[in-house]
Amino acid sequence: MSIDETPGGGPAAPAIAPLAKPPAPGPLRETLIFAWRALLKIKHTPEQLFDVVVTPVMFTVIFTYLFGGALVGSPDAYLQFLLPGILVQTVMFTSVYTGFTLNTDLSKGIFDRFRSLPIWRPAPIAGAVAGDLLRYTISSVLVILVGAVMGYRAESGLPGLLAAILVLDVFAFGIGWVFMAAALLVRTPGTVMTLSWLVLMPLTFASNVYVDPATLPDWLRAFVEVNPVALAVTALRGILGGTPDAAEIGLALAAPAVVAAVFAPLTMRLYARER
Repeated sequence: MSIDETPGGGPAAPAIAPLAKPPAPGPLRETLIFAWRALLKIKHTPEQLFDVVVTPVMFTVIFTYLFGGALVGSPDAYLQFLLPGILVQTVMFTSVYTGFTLNTDLSKGIFDRFRSLPIWRPAPIAGAVAGDLLRYTISSVLVILVGAVMGYRAESGLPGLLAAILVLDVFAFGIGWVFMAAALLVRTPGTVMTLSWLVLMPLTFASNVYVDPATLPDWLRAFVEVNPVALAVTALRGILGGTPDAAEIGLALAAPAVVAAVFAPLTMRLYARER
């Protein structure tokens, strides 16, 4: 009997059966893998959540009690006006970290490793953006909870709060592409932060977040009327106040849509050049 035969005379089965090759992951799965990587980075370096957690609380508490009595005569009344603006400001500040973390990865050479992987080329970028949606949601929920403890009440109830968070996530997703492009143009994470704040400070403070634009000089009021932050705040005040306006929501989402249409392709071109 041959070693390749069974006692009955038939061919022997191979000692190790060949395994079927697993299917290659598609673009969606690869994007989700990199999104999970972004979440794991938060888990292992929780200090990344410092600004997401501490800054919204500080702005909400300090500005409410510092300016509420002086501006409208009551911190409680001012909180009803202020909180939608703080929500928009918070996601704007949080969106900076999309570019900051990307530049950090580039400076450490991590994307050099990604070059050698047989993956969908935009997956690292798309995954990072998808993962940062959790930052936006966490920061928004935190501001709402702090506001509720201080006495804020949304006239629209839970549906309005969920709609507001959705609008905020879409808004931050679109605006975040600016900082992604900046991350691929400059050398260090610190430079990304510096350039980002040069953009954020005029947009957030020269807006209707803290005061009624009617009290502003004509030239500044004209800027506020077209400021994307101010448009988002106006839409959010309508949603949370129980009087959502489709035109206001459309204007609020138009700016991030235009930003994404311009800067998303630019970001992917710069990323392809890096590779």
